Amino acid sequence: MERECPCRTILAVTDAMTWTQAVVLGAVQGLTEFLPVSSSGHLRIVSGVFFGDDAGASFTAVTQLGTEAAVLLYFLRDIVRIVIAWVRGLRTPAERGLDYRIGWYVIFATIPIGILGFVFKDEIRTGARNLWLIATMLIVFSAVIVLAERYGSRRRPIEELTLRDGLTMGLAQCLALIPGVSRSGATASAGLFLGLERAAAVRFSFLLAIPAVTASGLFSLPDAFSPSGEGLEASGPQLLVATVISFVIGFASIAWLLKFVERHSLNWFVGYRVVVGVIVLILLSAGVVSAT
Repeated sequence: MERECPCRTILAVTDAMTWTQAVVLGAVQGLTEFLPVSSSGHLRIVSGVFFGDDAGASFTAVTQLGTEAAVLLYFLRDIVRIVIAWVRGLRTPAERGLDYRIGWYVIFATIPIGILGFVFKDEIRTGARNLWLIATMLIVFSAVIVLAERYGSRRRPIEELTLRDGLTMGLAQCLALIPGVSRSGATASAGLFLGLERAAAVRFSFLLAIPAVTASGLFSLPDAFSPSGEGLEASGPQLLVATVISFVIGFASIAWLLKFVERHSLNWFVGYRVVVGVIVLILLSAGVVSAT
């Protein structure tokens, strides 16, 4: 009689996510997606520190659909205007204004993260979610934000945005594949280094995230319902509720952040990033929390 390999059973074991975990993690996603503090890093930290397990990269990607829906709704007029201008510009060169150019900038700037996200998808779902790495990146990338605020001239409005600016911010967005960096922090910092006004950098950062995050969430949807290996397994209703919560809180977060950056620097988030990073490193060193 052929014996069944016990490793098969072990690999198939996943812990069921509770409703408390789904609600809390959905709220965390909504609160942190647009702030320069790394939503994926925070989901990993909260699920690891308070729930003793990893919610998983697929759960993170799917709940990001809620926050991206918030972006779509908040910037609906801008998006419709840009799409219409882009279509008209394709047919009529005389109508190729700012919105037409921004449409192309978003398309070209999305290509790098699309390629790298596909090539390194396995690493993103496994090794990149190590809490040692996340805590370190929270601290290290804080220095990048400080330097961007310090040396960025913040004189160029969004009307002066160029293809070079878009591609540079698109490349910076690739850093967000590493939890702990922050998508908005990376792209906005790149915009500041390029001399863009803070509000302009943050606004284009939101627009730039829409195609990449939406594609990532849709791509991860099947895996979220049938996760393999370690992590928490969310049911369909739990995923739906977490995504709706992230949408509602995310919408409020966008409105708050856009008003905040008009008068305050991104340095306000640096101290928080460093404190959280140091706390996680201490917990890891003390053996209170597992890194994986």
